[in-house]
Amino acid sequence: MTGSIKEHYDSYVKNVTPTASTLKNVWNAFWIGGLICTFGQLLLEGFLALGMDKDTAGYYEMVCLILSSVLLTGFGIYSKMAKYAGAGTLVPITGFANSVASPAIEFKKEGQVFGVGCRIFSIAGPVILYGIFASWVLGLIYWITHYVF
Repeated sequence: MTGSIKEHYDSYVKNVTPTASTLKNVWNAFWIGGLICTFGQLLLEGFLALGMDKDTAGYYEMVCLILSSVLLTGFGIYSKMAKYAGAGTLVPITGFANSVASPAIEFKKEGQVFGVGCRIFSIAGPVILYGIFASWVLGLIYWITHYVF
């Protein structure tokens, strides 16, 4: 009887587990990520066309991308895009802004200190930590290869 319960359970798990098409997932990530990057490039070109220098135009572009990501997160659209596009929405600036805004919105009901303050970097925190650590390691390697030897 134990074997039949296990077989029944395995059959059940197989039936309810969603199947994923790798090619479809890659395509969706590619075109949504490309769309986000194209939007960023259009912003940059627009600011340059207004007569801004490259650095200033880049700053305005980043602010607009972050603002767009936070607004889309707040209205619940970014999570739908992420569900559809997967890794395509992890384009650095917009994905990072989403990873900060999502916990802030989710834990707002727990209060400003214990909700937003304590949880705002729950997703972005590891990115910051390992980004700083990786830059430190790469800086050390650069220092060793250029100044020690």
